[in-house]
Amino acid sequence: MSENLVPPDILIVDDFPDNIYLLSSMFVGRGYRVREAIGGEEALKAVDLQVPDLILLDIRMPHMDGYEVCRRLKASDITKEIPVIFVSAVDDVFDKVKAFEVGGADYITKPFEPIEVLARVKQQLALCRCQMQLRATNAQLAAQNVQLSQEIKERKQAEARLKVFVHAVSHDLRNPVTGTSLLLQSYLDKTRENVVINRQIVEVMLDSCKRQIHLIDSLVEMQQLEVSGYPLNLQSTSIHALTSRIIKAWEPMFAKYQVVLNYLIAPNLPDISADVDQLWRVFENLIGNALKYNPPGFVLTLDAKVDATSSMLRVIVADNGVGIPETECASLFDLYVRGTSALRRAGAGLGLYICRQIVEAHGGQIGVESELGKGVRFWFTLPLS
Repeated sequence: MSENLVPPDILIVDDFPDNIYLLSSMFVGRGYRVREAIGGEEALKAVDLQVPDLILLDIRMPHMDGYEVCRRLKASDITKEIPVIFVSAVDDVFDKVKAFEVGGADYITKPFEPIEVLARVKQQLALCRCQMQLRATNAQLAAQNVQLSQEIKERKQAEARLKVFVHAVSHDLRNPVTGTSLLLQSYLDKTRENVVINRQIVEVMLDSCKRQIHLIDSLVEMQQLEVSGYPLNLQSTSIHALTSRIIKAWEPMFAKYQVVLNYLIAPNLPDISADVDQLWRVFENLIGNALKYNPPGFVLTLDAKVDATSSMLRVIVADNGVGIPETECASLFDLYVRGTSALRRAGAGLGLYICRQIVEAHGGQIGVESELGKGVRFWFTLPLS
């Protein structure tokens, strides 16, 4: 008994007081707590008042026999784990089998030896303690597994965000830097003397540098957030004014790839509510992909129309180049997905994913329509101011 701070509580159930007295005195003398019940109904009432650690249960009792008592105990989630030792004068094999079938843990035949009863009770209590410890350990392990799974999930999400961040830095900064480099190289190629750059070109280059700095700041800020939680600095913006600036910045690239620009965005379109810098990234990704995956001399179309049914502005960035298989269009905006035509090109498949995140953060939608050999038509919607 020394291993328990609280002595085990044993309920003795028998319709003969002499049997109860004999068993009770045996256990009380060894430090157990003992309760008594004369009959099956009294036993169930005693269990309702306090769940015992073990029950010594007679079989042959009036009104409700031991089998029925055990059956009811095992049917309850509260009492089904209580070990029940049947103590009976019946020595028939059928009765013993039935005792185990209804959930009995052991069977002792009267007349019994006190030392045998004590040993069997002690064994069942030890088994019960082991089962409780095992359940507690399993519950603890299950909780640890849940915590570990959550940590693994969060780590994978952090790694995915980091990949997006690293790609965004390398991908989105490459476009303005490349444009500036081409512009400067063109001046160096024209003459070996001192280069004189007109004010308009300097303004374009300065604007590109400012956008690079702002992009770095915004990327650092976004890295702290979920990928789908892009921070937006919304303001009323003219889509015509914005795209005119973008075209100006991309002129060196258009010249290099002999792009035929079909610019259809009207100056009198209503303003949109947008983050200019983030929206610039969308255009740069879509225009950059057109240059990357098409041969020189293709036609690039920029258009925008008000969708009267949704009160949104629908923007089009299209080309008449090599196109994309129609089967790939649905997944093209997913993370790390690249079209088969891009497999031999550098890139991680994040540009269009970033575009979708930015457009959806604005409350719009983005999609693509394409057919091999007939070009690609990207579209996205933006809320009117």
